[in-house]
Amino acid sequence: MPETTDPEPLPLDTPRGTGTPPAEALPAPRVPGGAPDRLGTASAASTTDVLRAAESGTAFDGHHPPSADLVSDCVHCGFCLTTCPTYVLWGEEMDSPRGRIHLIGQGLSGEPLSDSMVGHFDNCLGCMACVTACPSGVRYDRLIEDTRAQVERRHQRGTRDRALRAAIFALFPYPKRLRLLRGPLRAYQSLGLQRLVERTGILQRLAPTLATLDSLAPRLRGVPRPPARVRARGERRAVVGMLTGCVQSAFFPDVNSATVRVLAAEGCEVLIPPSQGCCGALSMHNGRREEARRFARQLIDTFERTGMDYFVVNAAGCGSSLKEYGELLADDPEWAGKAAAFTAKVRDLSELLVELGPVARRHPLPMSVAYHDACHLGHAQGVRAQPRALLNGIPELEVRPIAEAEICCGSAGVWNVLNPEPAAELGDRKADAVLATGAELLVTANPGCLMQVAAAVRRRGGVIALAHTAHVLDASIRNLGPSSLLTCPDPPRR
Repeated sequence: MPETTDPEPLPLDTPRGTGTPPAEALPAPRVPGGAPDRLGTASAASTTDVLRAAESGTAFDGHHPPSADLVSDCVHCGFCLTTCPTYVLWGEEMDSPRGRIHLIGQGLSGEPLSDSMVGHFDNCLGCMACVTACPSGVRYDRLIEDTRAQVERRHQRGTRDRALRAAIFALFPYPKRLRLLRGPLRAYQSLGLQRLVERTGILQRLAPTLATLDSLAPRLRGVPRPPARVRARGERRAVVGMLTGCVQSAFFPDVNSATVRVLAAEGCEVLIPPSQGCCGALSMHNGRREEARRFARQLIDTFERTGMDYFVVNAAGCGSSLKEYGELLADDPEWAGKAAAFTAKVRDLSELLVELGPVARRHPLPMSVAYHDACHLGHAQGVRAQPRALLNGIPELEVRPIAEAEICCGSAGVWNVLNPEPAAELGDRKADAVLATGAELLVTANPGCLMQVAAAVRRRGGVIALAHTAHVLDASIRNLGPSSLLTCPDPPRR
């Protein structure tokens, strides 16, 4: 990790700061247009260069700008630096949380929304590790989401960037469109074309974005879609609605099936309306706020009349956004109350199972697992103890810690598609830490993490099985043994 030259951390009772990093932490001048080198050591830009005047006016308009009060909460202590993936990679102050907060403060002071400023905002993975690390409770999550919404409305991106983003958001938030890809992708995999393309490296040379998508594509399995209603086994303890998700339903339907079986075994009646759509997480995390609101209203409308006690989510990124519906729709008089009521029922799968307490018998799984905290579960939702408690409740299962657990794997929604090279660096770093545990199985709770780490493990020449937390619980409850989980890996393609 890069060393910092920060002053001694300020005590927790220090008065609120200005969002401005220490002068010695600000980058030295560079030649305009300079960029980080291959190793991520940035040619530093001066504050003047970063905030180079543009002719488009001030950075932010009056519609939900980032809060000046939240900016002033930052006392630039530096606790966030070693947990920030981009700062760890590049050592660039403006690609750290406090550096970005400084830029937001400059925007609030009237500086224009320059290409350079937007670049630093775009570089943020939104992993929220800084929120966990901050002793002052700075709401960086709120600041970066409000800033990104301003960027999407007010900044003119380049043609290629606009086209790529348009393609991503015309596909990924739509489960039916994603499912249409399953047939061609299965043929591509089963005929050996994926291995051939990967060996030749032709995609990497001609179309790096397609090469990234190809490397992330999981080995598809034929799994029937769950029915609209699944009865509880034994006494009914709760009625739960369940999000099937977009990427989850298209590429990891086995996770949804395992989730349903676990919930039913624990006394839950599960409601899965087939008409449900996207929760809006990708849109919300990328500043497309109106699109996210539209998805949120549709999902609330689908589930609010079901009579559910809880709404269960098995994808970390989706869960964090669902828990923010109350804030997302707070200024909509018709939907604010509905959104708040809906949010109050949202639970991650592990949260609900711990809250209810186990009733289904756990059978032994004599094996070792490494548990990876998905950022939007551990940092954004603060759900860390519950998954570990569930895993530790399985007889003979050994849970091993992963070094640098706070550092993102580089998936971050679609960040790895928009930024394939640094995402691969972070993925390789995570894969090395995972493989160093010597565990037989990697367990996590997010489809993006499963795809990202699987691709990185292949690049590193390693072999480890991968599974969702629901898979492990399902195997234990059904007494399937370790072999059922060790056949889960996406095998090496070379």
